Amino acid sequence: MDRLREQNVLVANASGIHAPGIAEQVLGYLLVFARRIHRGIRQQSAHQWRHYQATELMGSTVTVVGLGSIGPTDEVIGFEPDKIHEAFARSDYVVLCSPLTETTHGLVGSEEFGTLGPDAVVVNVGRGPLIETSELVDALRKGEIGGCALDVTDPEPLPSDHPLWDLDNVIITPHMGGHTPEHWPRLADILAENAKLLDDETEQEGFRNVITN
Repeated sequence: MDRLREQNVLVANASGIHAPGIAEQVLGYLLVFARRIHRGIRQQSAHQWRHYQATELMGSTVTVVGLGSIGPTDEVIGFEPDKIHEAFARSDYVVLCSPLTETTHGLVGSEEFGTLGPDAVVVNVGRGPLIETSELVDALRKGEIGGCALDVTDPEPLPSDHPLWDLDNVIITPHMGGHTPEHWPRLADILAENAKLLDDETEQEGFRNVITN
């Protein structure tokens, strides 16, 4: 990046194009757990007609870690450990959307699972190492949390013999939350808008997703 700056090269990216798909995927996870749809699917596979109790998503408290372009909210709190635990203590669902940095690596582990309630659900659509995987498995097996939905894992891909595959309170998808047929059109829109401004020095402040110039 420093060499590009020295050469006065403008760099932009496609940040945000995955947001609608990931946001909808998260809502899908939350609804599945709230309505216990995963249990219904298991019963269907076993040809079982057996009533079970579902809950409602309405009125739940969701903590979104890492807002960016994916996570809207009506309250913002700090990133200090005590603030995180305070938020987790009153959360029905925790959604991890943050990037992987030195600060966020291993952000959610045994202490955080202990703060969450036994019915809480953790969703990770950020990066796998945001969660301490072995401690997640322990928390799920011990019933310290109600379940988790993972679009990203650590390790990734998740080995076929990993214990997470066989836990009834886990949903795993193969890092595909942001990929929809609209992926490329959104990318093309950003590229086209920026390309139109390349020859117009008076409009270059309007470039989208500029990293450096």
